[in-house]
Amino acid sequence: MTETALLFRDDPYLSTAEVAVVGLTDEGGILLDRTIFYATGGGQPGDKDKLERADGTLIEIDTAIYGASKSEIVHVPVAGSVLPEIGEKLVAHVDWPTRHRYMRIHTALHLLTVAVPFPVSGGRIGADEGHLDFDIDGPVPAKDEIDARLAAMIAADHPVTTEWITDDELLANPGLVKTMSVKPPMGSGRVRLVRIGDIDLQPCGGTHVQATAEIGPVTVAKIENKGKQNRRIRIRFA
Repeated sequence: MTETALLFRDDPYLSTAEVAVVGLTDEGGILLDRTIFYATGGGQPGDKDKLERADGTLIEIDTAIYGASKSEIVHVPVAGSVLPEIGEKLVAHVDWPTRHRYMRIHTALHLLTVAVPFPVSGGRIGADEGHLDFDIDGPVPAKDEIDARLAAMIAADHPVTTEWITDDELLANPGLVKTMSVKPPMGSGRVRLVRIGDIDLQPCGGTHVQATAEIGPVTVAKIENKGKQNRRIRIRFA
């Protein structure tokens, strides 16, 4: 097992970086010493784009996934790609326009948990829209009401920052966890929290913008009935 340094965790705005090949999986995946590619997880798709070799040839990357553990990221090339050599130095390029849209939607979904303060049972992030499933015991907020709450939080331009607490600290503060179906990224001894101004704080390993105004206008696209109390709220860029 190799441990991949997660450059996107410290700086999600990195779109290119020099990397080195440290291994190849039996399935043809590429292991790097460090990466700007977010691996599929937490409802957010893995990044794609390319790895550039010294001679200028490109290895197209279809997605990134976790390997044997959460500390190892496998870069999955498109079928038929010529694989690099172990030890080879490459330049990684991430599909930045798509990644930035993921970051904006992901941050907007955090705001949605503030606008709709009920437990979350699932969700997904896309480049154009995202959704969360809420376990709503009582009246469902109206679309216009949710839109207004989101617009106000985005316009307030709250800073988005990260911090860390220990696994034990999180266990002692279960109220920080809003998701019912997805467990926080625990196991390494510490947990990453995403803080949005003074309005939200929750565990998350994903990528986010650095202030809410960067999200831009969003709107509730649809509120779907998925069960007795389960409501799926879809948001999209307005």
